Amino acid sequence: MLNYLAAYGATALALLALDVVWLGFIAKSFYRDGIGHLMADTPNLVAGGVFYLLYPAGVLLFAVAPAAWSGGLTAPAHVPWPRAILAGALFGFFAYATYDLSNLATLRGWPLRLTLVDIAWGTALTATAAAAGRWVLGRMT
Repeated sequence: MLNYLAAYGATALALLALDVVWLGFIAKSFYRDGIGHLMADTPNLVAGGVFYLLYPAGVLLFAVAPAAWSGGLTAPAHVPWPRAILAGALFGFFAYATYDLSNLATLRGWPLRLTLVDIAWGTALTATAAAAGRWVLGRMT
């Protein structure tokens, strides 16, 4: 159980750290230009906190753990990297596509370009977070 808690922590930390850099610095103006008219003056930290607690659990449950279960937990090399990264990428793709395509379908002024970039970001972000979780789980076994 401690192994999975450590993997969860690494997954959550990777997600949060990368998203802070992406949303706070790299793509800040991109999102503000695209959906600034929809953005709150200050973020809802409770809602954001709930996301950053729940989403890593989903990554662990649907990407990191199944890769470990399929490869066995006898040695770090037996926790398959490609399977965890691919499952993380797919989880991120479907989660971010659900959000962005729903917004594109229902919100006036939601940009297609933002949709495509955000889905790509979610895919890469989640794959990277799954890799971090897999790395820690592999080190712990």
